Amino acid sequence: MALQEKYKELIDAAKASGTTNLQVAEQDGVLHINGIAPSGEVKDQLWNIYGKIDPNFLTGDVVMDIQVATAVEGAKLKVVTESSNLNIRKGPGTDQPIVGKAAHGEIVTLISKMNEQWWLIRTDGGAEGYSYAQYLKPV
Repeated sequence: MALQEKYKELIDAAKASGTTNLQVAEQDGVLHINGIAPSGEVKDQLWNIYGKIDPNFLTGDVVMDIQVATAVEGAKLKVVTESSNLNIRKGPGTDQPIVGKAAHGEIVTLISKMNEQWWLIRTDGGAEGYSYAQYLKPV
């Protein structure tokens, strides 16, 4: 039985759970599964499915490298601009009006990710809006 077929339930669960950057490749009789799970709970679920298919993980036919996303909803993020304030905008785009600012080094809360470039954040002072993700790093 092909490994991707044997571990179909695991691969399908990874896709359905929102695992990003999912890569599945078979090489030299070993199935490599890599990606970024949206939460620790999802990672645990994937390992539970793997354990159900291969109890005690003895066959050695899978290498699963699933990381947990560090910037998940509710996570604290640090503003990492060069030295200036980070603009917080009404919508995701530089054409959107500025509704607030976060200081260099300030810690903000991630509400959600519009995409990989624009994240919805909230400051401790209550300013809420979209900021460019490259200036935000998980703490």
